[in-house]
Amino acid sequence: ELVTNDRIIGGMTPEAAARGKAVYATFCEGELLVTDDVTAEMAKLTENSFRDVNIAFANELSLISDKLGIDVWELIELANHHPRVNILQPGPGVGGHCIAVDPWFIVSSDRENSNLIRTAREVNDGKPKWVIGQVREALAGRQRPVVAALGLAFKANIDDLRESPALNITRDLAEALPGASVLAVEPNVSELPKALAGLVNVELAETADAIERADVVLVLVDHDEFKSVAATALVGKAVVDTKGLWR
Repeated sequence: ELVTNDRIIGGMTPEAAARGKAVYATFCEGELLVTDDVTAEMAKLTENSFRDVNIAFANELSLISDKLGIDVWELIELANHHPRVNILQPGPGVGGHCIAVDPWFIVSSDRENSNLIRTAREVNDGKPKWVIGQVREALAGRQRPVVAALGLAFKANIDDLRESPALNITRDLAEALPGASVLAVEPNVSELPKALAGLVNVELAETADAIERADVVLVLVDHDEFKSVAATALVGKAVVDTKGLWR
């Protein structure tokens, strides 16, 4: 992407912008777009805030759909048949070192006029608490339950745990339910991350083993490895699927 994507080049002076463009021109095949430094920085923050706002819309729909007894993935699928509608998919929150962070820079620079961006951040930051509430409901009445938390990364098929809602949910569940065993499943790591390593009721487990032992199966990341889980493996278990993986 460093080579193929268009690049916004912001210079503190026109000469600085021109020199920056000349450097990028030596290797970048995308369009080189020159502007001032503040606009360039704002453009980057805007890209990630746009994503965050759209994800928040999907996450808010998932909360409303749960209250109304609607399958949110079917709802979005139907709405997206409109030629000018393209709703994203809901999830357990928003992670990564960009989308979950950058909108706050805009909010902090102009709190008065950034209400939509701030609200989107609050919706996405609040989704993990809702997920934990769903798991608590599924565990009601069970003695010393076992929860299989599938996925720790902030998105599918990577090992990046930065600002990951899946990791935070797994940690918060273990801390809130000391009598429960939490089986953390992350195919892309070989050991428990530091955020979980000190918790006595958490262990790193393989997918099949975790599901077999679990009372509640919590899907937090749609890794390819989880898509092939047979429906028969889930019989008799409560499932909280935040990604619509097993519709």
